[in-house]
Amino acid sequence: MNKFLKRYNTAVLALFVFISIGFNSAYSQFGLQNDVVKIKSYLSFDKVYAGGEVKLAVEADIKDTWHINSDKPKDDFLVPTVLKISGDSNVVEVIKVAYPEAEDIKLDFSETPLSVWQGKTFFGALLEVPDNVQPGEYPLIVTLEYQACDNQSCLAPTSVTDTIVLVVADKQDVVNETNREIFDNIKLDLTPISGVSSNDPSDSITDILESQGILLGILFVFLGGLALNLTPCVYPLIPITIGYFGGQSEGSTKRLAAMGVLFVVGLAVTYSIIGVVTSLTGSMLGSLLQSPVIIAFVALILVGLSLSMFGVYEFKLPDKLVAKAGGAKGGYFGAFFMGLTMGIVAAPCIGPFVIGLVTYVAAKQDALFGFIMFFVLALGLGTPYLFLAIFSGKIKNLPRAGEWMQAVEHIFGLILIGMALYFLLPLLPDDISGYVLPVYMILAGIYILFFEKKARNIKTFQIVKTVFSVIIIGIAVYALIPSNKEEVDWKPYSDDAITTIEGRGVIIDFYADWCIPCKELDAITFSDPKVVAVSKEFETYKADMTESLSPEVSKLREKYNIVGVPTVLILNSKGEEEERITGFVGPEEFLEIIKNVD
Repeated sequence: MNKFLKRYNTAVLALFVFISIGFNSAYSQFGLQNDVVKIKSYLSFDKVYAGGEVKLAVEADIKDTWHINSDKPKDDFLVPTVLKISGDSNVVEVIKVAYPEAEDIKLDFSETPLSVWQGKTFFGALLEVPDNVQPGEYPLIVTLEYQACDNQSCLAPTSVTDTIVLVVADKQDVVNETNREIFDNIKLDLTPISGVSSNDPSDSITDILESQGILLGILFVFLGGLALNLTPCVYPLIPITIGYFGGQSEGSTKRLAAMGVLFVVGLAVTYSIIGVVTSLTGSMLGSLLQSPVIIAFVALILVGLSLSMFGVYEFKLPDKLVAKAGGAKGGYFGAFFMGLTMGIVAAPCIGPFVIGLVTYVAAKQDALFGFIMFFVLALGLGTPYLFLAIFSGKIKNLPRAGEWMQAVEHIFGLILIGMALYFLLPLLPDDISGYVLPVYMILAGIYILFFEKKARNIKTFQIVKTVFSVIIIGIAVYALIPSNKEEVDWKPYSDDAITTIEGRGVIIDFYADWCIPCKELDAITFSDPKVVAVSKEFETYKADMTESLSPEVSKLREKYNIVGVPTVLILNSKGEEEERITGFVGPEEFLEIIKNVD
């Protein structure tokens, strides 16, 4: 009944606001709309050097008895206030926009307090002038978009503008601080991005990339790609790479190196396209290629690759291309195609570094620049697999080649089939998905032990094969044993639930079924006894982002600025964001993060 009343009240509020907007749109004809809010802009310096930063303060004078919604209103039907600074895009870049602390007030048309500003209010922004801007005067248009309401009604959303002149100084000019009383007396966090707290990673990465030359920036991104190999959802690439390249026959070092390069380039191409598309469209990284159809396609490719391990066929380039390549045998096309497919596997690996790069590329809105940066990132991600391809394939150069090689190929083929099942797990019902891989591992181990007939006369190989099979079966049996681990008591996320929280902190876990680090968080961090104990002091919610292109998920993504999953938001008892966790963190790190949240 309570849930029904809440939904009913929300619907009534929405209807009231829309009706109010309709009736009050006529106010603008008489000048009331434009008189509700007036703004005036100030700069912290009378001039700024090229390559320098300057603060902008915007004083908003809100008419008595009226208020405007905050940048994060507590009801989805209300329009948030947005500060925008426009001008010549080559002259100034908006590094950061800062909004003042809002107040919660109770209005006649709302059952719950709403987040608003009233009276005299200050907004701010941190601006940066690029190094190549010539001295001169450049007008900036400051726009405040808002919706005004009084205790009875709301006006239609509108905006008010102000123009301020930014003076770019010559190197000989003296720059003086101005409007100090304004900036000293307003509580706005406009510290340069180098001083921004670590829970906003995109700012610090943007600062590093902006402050370095293009070559150093590319090196920085390449090293970031290397670091991605430490994220959980890259782990599956290791057995896949070993399974494929280890099963290649008659592989010389040069041939294996060429195939490794093609694998890395294929991975880089896919990852680059995903990165550019998602950064320019605002979608979550990797989500565009995580539909059930694509997941099934990836699994099908892995099964196809496994069949080549059992001798069903061999990937081979067209004869004309083989002749031009000096008679090189098949496998090159398979390596490149496998790299393209594995780029999809790597794409959802989100961490602070990738979030920062996505934000940076999106701000640039340069498709070529974005492709280059993500291509370099993916090259860093794939470089270790170039060496892995070479050395895993070197197994074919061991002495006394014979039937044991074919047995090894069969084992690698089984690994590839297992990985295909692994990627199909999100599509399977929850009540059986946990049993599929362990059962397959047991069957594969039994097959290797009793039905793999190759090289049975080689004693050493038989010992290695037996030990490997027993280990695989043992791991599978352990996985099938029911776990008595206590877990965090999650509730499904809803806007209604969040608005009713009083006096308790909130943890919101944004996850997706296709997100491997999300599963790591559940299995390792959110099942840790200490984390479970501390979580009881919070309201805990899970927000499902699996259907990443659905309107509901898009709304959530925009509301909470979710770039990728997993993302865990920690809100204090006032509903304000205290911490933001992106990617996998262990139990101890998680406890350290939330211990100071009120």
